[in-house]
Amino acid sequence: MLYSIKALPKSITLQRVHHLQVAWEEYRETVRAARDQVRKAKALIEISLARDVKDNKKSFYRYVGDKRTTRDNVGPFQNEMGDLVTQDMEKAKVLNDFFASVFTGKSLSHTAQVTGGRDWENKEPLTVGEDQV
Repeated sequence: MLYSIKALPKSITLQRVHHLQVAWEEYRETVRAARDQVRKAKALIEISLARDVKDNKKSFYRYVGDKRTTRDNVGPFQNEMGDLVTQDMEKAKVLNDFFASVFTGKSLSHTAQVTGGRDWENKEPLTVGEDQV
């Protein structure tokens, strides 16, 4: 397992794969095999932690604590005037305005709008019968 994971450094890209003359299918198969091995290894670790939790609580809680790490920051937003917003309170206001517009129907200028091309109001609702399922 360790060999196949080391064979796939994170810096490898499709361009580099072609540069090294490695066939795409071989690359994908190696990626799939490494992913499967990582998943199986994680499952085995979790099973052993669950089995040994009474004897080794410290390792269990360390594993759980590592899973609880979160990001505290959110990237900058653009407000309605197109200015970048970086302060937390300003970000909260931009998000609040955006989500409020979803429920009130008020249109914001910086949100994507679908216009024309489809006339959904004049069509009948879609029905599915038992024979179609």
